Amino acid sequence: MRIPLVVGVDGSKSSLEAVGWAADEADRHGVPLHLLHAAAGEQEASDVIGAASARARQDAPAVRLSSEVSHEDAASALVDKGRNAFALVLGSRGHGDLSGMLLGSVSLAVAACADCPVVVVRGSPEHHAARFGNVVVGVEDGEGSDTAVDFALREAHVRGCRLVAVHAWSAPYGACTTPRAPSWFLEAHRRPPAQVLDDALRRPAERYRNASVSRQLIENPARRALLEAASTADLLVVGARRRLGHSGLQLGLINHALLHHAPCPVAVVPHM
Repeated sequence: MRIPLVVGVDGSKSSLEAVGWAADEADRHGVPLHLLHAAAGEQEASDVIGAASARARQDAPAVRLSSEVSHEDAASALVDKGRNAFALVLGSRGHGDLSGMLLGSVSLAVAACADCPVVVVRGSPEHHAARFGNVVVGVEDGEGSDTAVDFALREAHVRGCRLVAVHAWSAPYGACTTPRAPSWFLEAHRRPPAQVLDDALRRPAERYRNASVSRQLIENPARRALLEAASTADLLVVGARRRLGHSGLQLGLINHALLHHAPCPVAVVPHM
C-alpha cells in the first residue's frame, strides 16, 4: 500500500480548496488521499469530513479516500501524520485565524516542522488548475536545494509541463559581473551563478531525460525573483534546511515571504 497524501481540513473555504488541489495531486501520482481533521466535537467533525469527502470525490472520483478525526491540536496532528506521508497539503487560511492574516498559524507551524514536503495552497483558481504549464523551483547556492529540485522535477514530469529553475544572485555594489562571474567575484562566492543551476539540475535531469527545463539566472533579490516567476506558475517549490541541534526547519525570510505572498501554491521541501 502506498503512503498517502494527507490534507488538513477544518471546514473553511481555504481548506476545501486545498482538498480539491490535493485530490488532483493524489490522482496524478496514483497515491491514496487521507483527510485529517482536528476536532473539538463529533458533530462538527462529521460535517467537516463529509464536505471534504464530497469535494475530493467531485475532483478525483477514482482516488482511494480515507479520513481521520484527531483530538490533538491541528499542527501537532498534521506533523505527526507527515512522518509517514507522501506530502502534507494545507489551505493558506483556517477558520480560527485572525482577520487580516496572510497565512494561517497552523499552515506556518506545519511548514516549519514537518518531515515531508508541505504544500500550502494559495492563489487564484487559475493557479490551482494547472493552466500555466510551469513548475518553478528556487535554487540556492550550497546545500538545501537538491531535494527541492528532485521534487519539482517529478512534479513537472507527472504534470507533463516545464520546470523553471530560478537562481537569484546579487553582486557587490558597483561590481561588473556576468552569470559566469569573474575570478575575483568567486573569492566571496563559492560558485558562479550559472554553475549553481547546472550542478543542481545535473543529477535529477538524468532521471527525467525528456523533461523540459528552463534556467533563469536573475541578478535580483531571491524574494522578488521567485514571486515574479510564480506569477505564471502552477506550483512554486522551495527547499528548507534542517535546524542544527534543533527540531524543525530553517524557513528563513525568503520562504516566509513566499508562503505569505506567492500567487500560486507553494511547496516547502525539507533538505534530506
